[in-house]
Amino acid sequence: MALTGPPLVGPARCDFESMSSESIHYLTLDAKPPKPEVKVVVKKRRDHGRPSPARMNMVTILPGSFMMGSPKDEVRRDSNEGPRHKVTIDYPFEVGKFEVTFSEWGACVADGGCRGHRPKDGGWGRGNRPVINISWQDAKSYIKWIRRKTGLNYRLLSEAEWEYVARAGQKGPFSTGYSIGAYDANFNGEKPYGDGPQGPYIRQTKPVGSYPANAFGLHDIHGNVYEWVEDCWNDSHTGAPANGKPRLTGNCKLRVMRGGSWVTHGYQMRASKRLRYTTDYRYDDYGFRIARTLGG
Repeated sequence: MALTGPPLVGPARCDFESMSSESIHYLTLDAKPPKPEVKVVVKKRRDHGRPSPARMNMVTILPGSFMMGSPKDEVRRDSNEGPRHKVTIDYPFEVGKFEVTFSEWGACVADGGCRGHRPKDGGWGRGNRPVINISWQDAKSYIKWIRRKTGLNYRLLSEAEWEYVARAGQKGPFSTGYSIGAYDANFNGEKPYGDGPQGPYIRQTKPVGSYPANAFGLHDIHGNVYEWVEDCWNDSHTGAPANGKPRLTGNCKLRVMRGGSWVTHGYQMRASKRLRYTTDYRYDDYGFRIARTLGG
């Protein structure tokens, strides 16, 4: 049987793909017009150059000059401590009042930083003791984390800055003058320097701040743990910067350490005494403290 009548016509199809977003809005009776796509730009925080918050335990160091290195008649002097030369630091900077502690390191690891390194504590305890078994690379990983957390440009001290704050205005080998004894710092107290009194050899770290601060307000700048600094190793101070900046030429596979530790004799804590190790080496008397330049 033949069908009669008008031909069957299917419902018209709206081609949404060829329509503008405004047309689709009105057609679908959307209550709100479409919003343009917004690109989110995350701005990097800039160091404001002002002093750190109190919780960071930083001490402000004023500009000044000093004689870096040891005189030739200093007892137990090494040749790599010369030539003695004047250094002028013409900028204010901050230095950690204490060496970085296990608690501070643990916060970094818990937040996914510090390369996940969980250093052993020698069985002496953690908490407020200086973190140990830290390489130069480890120290730099902590600084990377603390900069990200705070937006402030923390760093390691330069070798010259370290010696400046270790001397703290004194002309002698220590911030205590020409002698150091068992009750001035944590070291092998059986081996003091100069006229310093003998005392016990504790044979482990002690909580930071256990000994009096120096004239600049820093604790444990002598003893407790060696402190990594930024500088590459050179066999002398010949050609060293005279402005306090780190020396980044020489053997950069080795980096400088300063300050002596709980295991050293008194002469090894002299402000001019220098040591170096490879950047990946960890030991139970290696630690660090942080610094930061002020003024932007």
